[in-house]
Amino acid sequence: MSRRLSVCLIAFSFLTAAFADDNADRVAIEKTDAAVRAAFARGDIPTILSFHHPDVTKALAYNRYLVGRSALEADLRSTFENYRLEFLQNDVEILSIHGDIASEQILFSVKGTPKKGGAPFLFKGRTMLILVRYDQSPTGWATLREIVQPAPEGQ
Repeated sequence: MSRRLSVCLIAFSFLTAAFADDNADRVAIEKTDAAVRAAFARGDIPTILSFHHPDVTKALAYNRYLVGRSALEADLRSTFENYRLEFLQNDVEILSIHGDIASEQILFSVKGTPKKGGAPFLFKGRTMLILVRYDQSPTGWATLREIVQPAPEGQ
């Protein structure tokens, strides 16, 4: 009986440690998401880049595929020269962590305001992020892959 109890206690301690690690990772990824959204609102390119792995790839639209941090930086510079961006929605549908890799699926909406006049616009969609542990990221997690699925017109 005492042997069974010992085995159960050991197993429970491993499960508790695994849950604590998973919870810490979730908190770190939530901080990553919040920091990136805040940096977008400020137009803060260096901060945005700090949360992206050097080998990042982003499929932002069917004809818009970025490879590497320098391509992302050029795209961000062009965007922020012309628009202010604000995330209005960021609903995490699922976050799954598997060791040093996490996948996140998010429904989002972004308000874009042209800097040179013109009507603001709303861009909505779903994104799938693959994040990896990356010790050079402020939170220890960085985006490695992103695929955006725009919402249907009129939604």
